[in-house]
Amino acid sequence: MNSREMLIDTVAYIPPARVLEGLTPEQADSHVPGATHSIAQIVSHIVFWQNWFCRRLDGVHEPMVSAAALGWPEPLAGSWPEPQNQFMVGLERLVAHGVPQRLDELVAPAIEFPPLAHFTIGDALAHVAQHNAHHLGQVVLLRQLMGLWPPPAGSWTW
Repeated sequence: MNSREMLIDTVAYIPPARVLEGLTPEQADSHVPGATHSIAQIVSHIVFWQNWFCRRLDGVHEPMVSAAALGWPEPLAGSWPEPQNQFMVGLERLVAHGVPQRLDELVAPAIEFPPLAHFTIGDALAHVAQHNAHHLGQVVLLRQLMGLWPPPAGSWTW
């Protein structure tokens, strides 16, 4: 599987662009009772980590944040679809790192967090894809609870 199939043109789950399709700022900012985050907050979190991994793959030495809460930046109310646009741009940036001949190269400098210290470029891309899949699943559930599913272009039925 190539990086585009892992990150953008997914087949194991609805492609990211479709998951986020058709949301208004009000819908993206809405809080479902009992849910911890809005769709806009979840997407801003994904963007935060995508950007961090992109910088690391660019060779920028940037430590991980010291607390999980710091990876959840608060989007400006009404700013949707800006987080959505940043998310899609970030996906393209990551795909650009997924050149087949570089996938086995170690991320340099190495990531200081021990579980990620041995990561290759391919490992980092797979990690981001898994992280995105987790949170995009949350978005699908929130949309379902809000009566906003399926998205305008439809969804798979199984």
